[in-house]
Amino acid sequence: MEDQAKGNLTINKEKREIVSSRVFDAPRELVFKVYTDPTLVPQWWGPRYLTTTVDKMDVRPGGVWRVVQRDPNGNEFGFNGVYREVVSPGRLVYTFEFEGMPGHEMLEIITFEDYQGKTKLTSLDVFQTVEDLEGMLKSGMEEGANETNDRLSELLRELQKEPRSK
Repeated sequence: MEDQAKGNLTINKEKREIVSSRVFDAPRELVFKVYTDPTLVPQWWGPRYLTTTVDKMDVRPGGVWRVVQRDPNGNEFGFNGVYREVVSPGRLVYTFEFEGMPGHEMLEIITFEDYQGKTKLTSLDVFQTVEDLEGMLKSGMEEGANETNDRLSELLRELQKEPRSK
């Protein structure tokens, strides 16, 4: 079965939150692995036209992560954060900061739920200010998230086709 084609997106400016969810046709252990394996993240994170490199990814409370994306012209865009909570395979909590705008850190809470034999992934993004939330929306975040989720879905399908090692 196909994934839920487009996820749900809810914006609450009063709470400075964006909540998005999507159902993936894969077990949550696999979805969690794809989110936390530095060799797999570059295969789905961000728009297709960017090349993604995982610079650091220490998936444990207090561990840091850093991802760098490059566009076809060689421009680099760095993102980083610190893991605050890691509960496999159900929940990740970490900070998220675009290095091009230091000091504008958000908190991202990702939950992975069993859902009718699939995985419902919900992302709660909490911003420090309404202006930060609005800036994220103006940056094309919704389109980027949809493309990222499409790529994640494709990778999950591909990984499930591979023969399982014994």
